[in-house]
Amino acid sequence: MVTGIHEECGVFGIYTNKTSDVAAQTYVSLYALQHRGQESCGIVVNDDGVFSYHKDVGLVNQVFDKETLERLGKGNIAIGHVRYSTTGNCNASNAQPLVVRHIKGPMAIAHNGNLTNARELREQYENKGMIFHSTNDTEVISYAITEERLRACRRQSLLRREILTASDPFASER
Repeated sequence: MVTGIHEECGVFGIYTNKTSDVAAQTYVSLYALQHRGQESCGIVVNDDGVFSYHKDVGLVNQVFDKETLERLGKGNIAIGHVRYSTTGNCNASNAQPLVVRHIKGPMAIAHNGNLTNARELREQYENKGMIFHSTNDTEVISYAITEERLRACRRQSLLRREILTASDPFASER
């Protein structure tokens, strides 16, 4: 029986209209969320579709120093994650956010929680020839989203068509 608060992982996202130092803003926010995950952390910065990222095992102030944050550059979108593993091992390959590159463009994803059917979905994707680089269930989610993005045109559904529908403003350009 669990008693008291048991928090797992922390996810932060930021969007601004102008290019700014979203990496530094994400760093400060992850530092504030550090109590939710102390195994690994990472930040992805999106600068007009160009993704820069850094992630590793350790606390936020151990993984990110001033030079690392400067290398991430500026942008108008960023996501960050602090990890407390509930599935998968504690190693750098399981650190999030994950960055996926494919024909429909790059995608970064960070996830908090457990995917209850991750094992079954992972097996289905492996049988289709997909290769996994980690043991966390966020990678399973990334394949589900990627599979839907590849099927979609202008409107694309993520994970399940009934749950979340998003508009892709660049779909007609691909």
